[in-house]
Amino acid sequence: MLIVGSITADVTTFSSRLPKRGETFLGDAFTLVLGGKGANQAVAAGRAGAPARMVGCVGDDLFRDLVYHGLRDAGVDVSHVRTVPGQTGVAHIRVDASGENDIVMVPLANAHLDEDQIDRAFDELGPRSRVMLTQLEIPFRLTMHAIRRAHEAGIAVVLDPAPAHELDDEIWPLVDIVTPNETEASLLTGIEVDSRDAAVAAGRWFVERGVRAALITMAGAGSVLVTADGITKHSAIPVEVVDTTAAGDAFAGFLAAGLAAGLSRDAAIERAGAAGALAVTKRGASPSLPTAAEVDALLASRIREDA
Repeated sequence: MLIVGSITADVTTFSSRLPKRGETFLGDAFTLVLGGKGANQAVAAGRAGAPARMVGCVGDDLFRDLVYHGLRDAGVDVSHVRTVPGQTGVAHIRVDASGENDIVMVPLANAHLDEDQIDRAFDELGPRSRVMLTQLEIPFRLTMHAIRRAHEAGIAVVLDPAPAHELDDEIWPLVDIVTPNETEASLLTGIEVDSRDAAVAAGRWFVERGVRAALITMAGAGSVLVTADGITKHSAIPVEVVDTTAAGDAFAGFLAAGLAAGLSRDAAIERAGAAGALAVTKRGASPSLPTAAEVDALLASRIREDA
């Protein structure tokens, strides 16, 4: 599978609460790790066991080795990760005691990704790929270019529309599965997603515009899959939340990996939900992304509880 998207170094601070405007507040811990929605999802897919191939850009600064090693250690193919002059993208993340976070992402090297690089990746890797996963942390014209290339090649397109912003309707008929959370679905559809019924309405909005399947995720309330054929509700796995950073990336990466492996949509969603649940139980972005064995163990424990 192909992952086209952003790569950053994540600078994360942890504190009992977030500082007020203009306030300096003492924190509890700090991490510096690989991040970026594209890279996180590539790592998640690699840990899920998929042949994950990343397409993106990094700088030639001191963060380069950090992000390269992070991707390679997860088994991600980085042959189409290009080094460009300047700084690697950076995300500044603040996490409070409840596990909630806010993020400022500075693209930097990610802005150097271009159509030619994406084309080279598709020309070489497209014939061996069943799924293409992408997001919205790179310029939208590049996301759209990658989606068109995948659609034309018969590669299933999974779009994680984050960070959400208004999109041209021409994108939707090219998308096989879109995976917004409540906030993203609300922004994109204009429907306030504050309940399962509202999630279903938002899902129908996407399907009416040509998306084959809309999977609205609602954290502890699970997810709702809407297609032209019907609605399927998936329950969340209750866990103790430590840090919600990268939970959506774990979900998207495992979902795409499951589809690439030939799992049914429902089976891939079940594994994605377990991966997202495990991700919130650990601090950090890429360090919180689970392995296939950890997901298997969680799902097996759920089966034993239900027996």
